[in-house]
Amino acid sequence: MEAGVLDLRKKMREVMSALDRRERVTLTYRGRRRAVIVPLREKKRGRIKVADLPAFGMWADRSDMTDPVAYVNGIRKPRSF
Repeated sequence: MEAGVLDLRKKMREVMSALDRRERVTLTYRGRRRAVIVPLREKKRGRIKVADLPAFGMWADRSDMTDPVAYVNGIRKPRSF
């Protein structure tokens, strides 16, 4: 589908219907192509496990963080000169 800027304002329902049909919408401004609106590929919504996240366990091998409370208290201590 091809839609102009005015179509986005006045015919948004048609544009959204095209996206629901998994069509690409080419956005034009003054007759020139400016952008392409592509529908998202939605993944199955399931429960995400924390262990599957990339940041999980990134500091597991650090010996100074075996006790996180002591580590944070050490950071928050005032400096002495």
